[in-house]
Amino acid sequence: MTMRRRLLLQAGLAGLGALALARQGLAQPAPWRAEEFDWHDGGRDRSVPVRLYTPSAEAPSALPLLVFSHGIGGSRRGYSYIGQHLAGRGIASLHVQHVGSDRALWFGNLLSLPGRLRQAADPSEALARVHDVRFALDRLLAEPGRRFDAQRLAVAGHSYGANTSLLLAGAALPGYEGLHEARFKAAVFISAPPLHGVARPEAALAAVRLPSLHVSCTEDVIRVPGYYSEASERVRLFEQTGSAPKLLALFEGGSHSVFTDRPGTGGVVANPRIKAATQALVGDFVQAVFDGAAPAEALAPWRAAHAGLLADFRSA
Repeated sequence: MTMRRRLLLQAGLAGLGALALARQGLAQPAPWRAEEFDWHDGGRDRSVPVRLYTPSAEAPSALPLLVFSHGIGGSRRGYSYIGQHLAGRGIASLHVQHVGSDRALWFGNLLSLPGRLRQAADPSEALARVHDVRFALDRLLAEPGRRFDAQRLAVAGHSYGANTSLLLAGAALPGYEGLHEARFKAAVFISAPPLHGVARPEAALAAVRLPSLHVSCTEDVIRVPGYYSEASERVRLFEQTGSAPKLLALFEGGSHSVFTDRPGTGGVVANPRIKAATQALVGDFVQAVFDGAAPAEALAPWRAAHAGLLADFRSA
């Protein structure tokens, strides 16, 4: 039987959440709630834990939905500031946990950590992540009593999760054919690593056609055992992506992990400011796409409000 845990963050819990956000300098969202489900994909005999953020009040119409994929070593409880913000403005956010590349990697013998990370980055796990997202989306849309707008769906992810989102958005990698999820109308790639090992990454990325938002920072360097990636590779991936339209928001400073829930990374002052700007940016972008508006024009007020944080902002 599927275990379901409802976490209604109200009263005392809501007060604690608001206090934590205030301490980080993040805007407090409108009322929201979070629910956790421990789903199981019987076809693959694989656990798919998820966390769903929705408005706490009943919506008058079907909710738009964003599905979020975490980075390596993350969990369904990560990137909560994005989920809370979206739910507070009427957009549901489903955060999928990928067993095999989740937080369990950090537990165990430190000497074997590099091996666990290599296994988590194996092509089989990259493929499993895509199917995790598709399974979770199908399961949620089929939940009785739920109302989600199947015409307003978006996918997003950070780091490894951004690569997962790229495959779902149509990136044509050899050996990963047929993974494009046509139901998604927009994609958000946060700190997307380059497609290492792909003979022609520009051709693979050119196949991504849906509107996309790329988010990074000038110190977005990936350093994990056995892997290194320069910040400039995030910009190059944006340039090679075939999306129309596409936007790049590049923050000054920061770090690769500044977009996670970890406080202080990338600078004690910069961290909450980048998070606050990122949550608003993601919300404004997907809302613009869902509304049929030109994202670059719709984001002009956001760009003006956060100009002091930006090293670069482009649209194409």
